[in-house]
Amino acid sequence: MEIFFTILIMTLVVSLSGIVSKIIPFKIPLPLMQITAGALLAWPKFGLHVDFDPELFLVLFIPPLLFVDGLKTPINEFLNNGREIIALALILVIITVIGIGYLISWITPGISLTPAFALAAVLSPTDAVALSGILGKRKIPKKIMTILNGEALMNDASGLVSLKFSVAVATGSMIFTIPEAILEFLKIAIGGLLSGIIVCKTYGKLLKLFRKWSGDDTATQTILLLLLPFTSYLIAEHLGVSGILASVASGMTINKFNILRQAPLTMRLRAKGVWQMLEFVFNGIVFLMLGLQLPDIIQISIIEAKKDPNVQLWILLCDIIIIYISLIIVRFIWLWVMKHASIFLLKKHPLAFTNYSNRELLITSFAGVCGAITLAGILSIPLYLNNGSVFPARYELIFIATGVILFSLIIGVIFLPIMLKGIDGINKINYYKELQLAKAKMADLAIESLYKIEETLIKENTDNIDTELLKEVNTKIIGNIRNKINTHNDLKQAQFKENLEKRLRLVALRAERTELYHMRATKKISNEIMLKLSHDLDLMEALLTDIEE
Repeated sequence: MEIFFTILIMTLVVSLSGIVSKIIPFKIPLPLMQITAGALLAWPKFGLHVDFDPELFLVLFIPPLLFVDGLKTPINEFLNNGREIIALALILVIITVIGIGYLISWITPGISLTPAFALAAVLSPTDAVALSGILGKRKIPKKIMTILNGEALMNDASGLVSLKFSVAVATGSMIFTIPEAILEFLKIAIGGLLSGIIVCKTYGKLLKLFRKWSGDDTATQTILLLLLPFTSYLIAEHLGVSGILASVASGMTINKFNILRQAPLTMRLRAKGVWQMLEFVFNGIVFLMLGLQLPDIIQISIIEAKKDPNVQLWILLCDIIIIYISLIIVRFIWLWVMKHASIFLLKKHPLAFTNYSNRELLITSFAGVCGAITLAGILSIPLYLNNGSVFPARYELIFIATGVILFSLIIGVIFLPIMLKGIDGINKINYYKELQLAKAKMADLAIESLYKIEETLIKENTDNIDTELLKEVNTKIIGNIRNKINTHNDLKQAQFKENLEKRLRLVALRAERTELYHMRATKKISNEIMLKLSHDLDLMEALLTDIEE
């Protein structure tokens, strides 16, 4: 019963944090607010304690979140930026593990080289979820964000594989050799990707069979979709490959093979709503869990620091700042090296970094914030070695990793908006230009198809359609479509007109809904009619509000 109440409380706090973040006069990024809320709940006065099981955490929260990220990532864009993503998600991770590992071992008393490599490994993955949380409505340039998303999807696996090797060496389970590490990584990564693709394609075929057998049973089909990321993850982990990459691959594959596009409209609408809710709740719980662990981590670190005369808390706090700054410096230098290497060595096929300004390189560097994978990874380090002795400096590793997560989020909140000033406005203008161009192209094709169907219907006229009536209806529809094309107007005026139209339509729609409920309350219509018309209004309002956002 206790775990049930804990889940209810956490879900309630996540929901309320979303409301509070919108109504308070000063803007606090949602992730920081949720971390603070978690820390307050875990404080002795409230006493909400959640035992953190890293394995359960990875299975329960990470697959669906990565699946959603995969859904949002077009596979063509991902492949087009493949070299840049590999350079950041694989090569940079290796550089970070080695370079930052040696630094940690050098500056931190009591942490030997192997545990230092383990800490560097969990600090190397970046978190796109945390990044979007601290940015809010601000936009990072598309050319940067596409690569950052791809990097965040892939470096989770490389970071956790590096952690696995470091822990195995520290516990005495294996002797590290470079060829063995490379082969193991390739097996885990490629196997995970293939596993996710196969599971997703199997799901697509099963979905067709279910439609054939049960028709438009959208509830069952939606539940099967919700189970897909977990199935991909668990099957991959059972096979000894990367469940994280399997979840990512299944999310990207479902778009590539148009599995959802072929599903009934009601199923797509329902699935979208469910995924939006789960993404918000799971993201919130991830940061809430981090906050819930903070008091215990701080308390244990203080107790352990008192036992060890060589370690002082203020030194660990200084180490957190030094390690974070070093991570940013390593990241910036690697980006700068890739940019200039591309200019001089890859003139025919340059990397995307070639066109990055120093300001954009800094944005890309500071955007590499740490998050959920870092927390799960560091807490998964075992308590004991194979010989029964305590894992060396485990409390120091956890304290430093938690500190770097918080510090990276706080610094991101402060510096990213400053660096995006000016660029953010240009991004929004480019976004609306692209949106208007797409609408114009769609409208042109729609009008062309209407003219064609009009000619066909007049020519065949098998349904004895009144020609004048057909032309009148067609002209009305074409007129409505043309009114939406604003590409030749001033962009701000077109945007204002469009937003005004949406607002007026929403006012009218909500008035219709009020009257609908009034008619039902006065028993002028049946409940069946009310539900049917209410659903139609909900679909229209969802369409309008979704376009507006």
